Amino acid sequence: MPANKGKFIDPQITADGEVRASVALEGLRTLWVNTGTLCNIECANCYIESSPGNDRLVYFRASDLAHYLAEARSLGAPLEEVGFTGGEPFMNPEIIEMARLALGAGHRVLILTNAMRPMMRPRMRAGLAALQADFPGLLTLRISLDHPRAEVHDAERGPGTHAVTLEGMRWIRDAGIEMHVAGRSLTDETEAETRAAFAALFEAEGFATDPQDPAQTVIFPEMDLSVEVPEITTACWGILGKSPSDVMCSGSRMLVHRKGAARPAVLACTLLAYDEGFELGGTLAEASRPVALNHPHCAKFCVLGGASCSA
Repeated sequence: MPANKGKFIDPQITADGEVRASVALEGLRTLWVNTGTLCNIECANCYIESSPGNDRLVYFRASDLAHYLAEARSLGAPLEEVGFTGGEPFMNPEIIEMARLALGAGHRVLILTNAMRPMMRPRMRAGLAALQADFPGLLTLRISLDHPRAEVHDAERGPGTHAVTLEGMRWIRDAGIEMHVAGRSLTDETEAETRAAFAALFEAEGFATDPQDPAQTVIFPEMDLSVEVPEITTACWGILGKSPSDVMCSGSRMLVHRKGAARPAVLACTLLAYDEGFELGGTLAEASRPVALNHPHCAKFCVLGGASCSA
């Protein structure tokens, strides 16, 4: 029997007939931008299926971001951070301009990157150095380093990718840019063991990233849809000792531009770029309504895993 058969169908009611939990937007604190699904590599298990040939989400434009930043101001959103994800954000030719727009508006900027060749092009390095000089302390790069051991990382991302990513991380270190790391639970070791391995790598490389700080070194669970997960009901908050405020979509939304679409759309979540049930409209105002936790990722990643893409 397939995992989760009969579950995550009705946005209001679970398979057992209970009221499904939902999360209200308490204030837009993080605005995510998917810069496009094109990536310079193709990982074995990419949650968004990014690759050199996947352009289902096309390059986001700086002019569109400027529009949404203006809307956020007009709505009085308590926007603190603009995050850029992909694909590989540094493949988007307007990434530096978009980061400058967000920083110039007074927001912190977080860019998720594999720190490989797209980021290391001279124009991108010059742009990052200029942003760091103009907005010191407000720019953070989060590097996708799946595991400190090369053989584990390379099994996911391709032979030699670990070494190339480390080259990029050394450049970030030398440029003085704040650097965080995102790993994944790809082995059977404990989280403490994984963090200890990251600590050894960071010390050897002179990286200032704190391996014990879950905001600086994020260990994400694998997004495996073949694994059975429970649906989250309204009763679960009390049972689990958690609150809707703990869930990522209580304070964030994501902008995407689908291939062939006339305009961008606002989604509930960075993890569900293709699920039309999590598309909330074309404006931030339209996207302010509550989000039903009607996907396995809602349970495993956000509620039970307690993870968040934001810094």
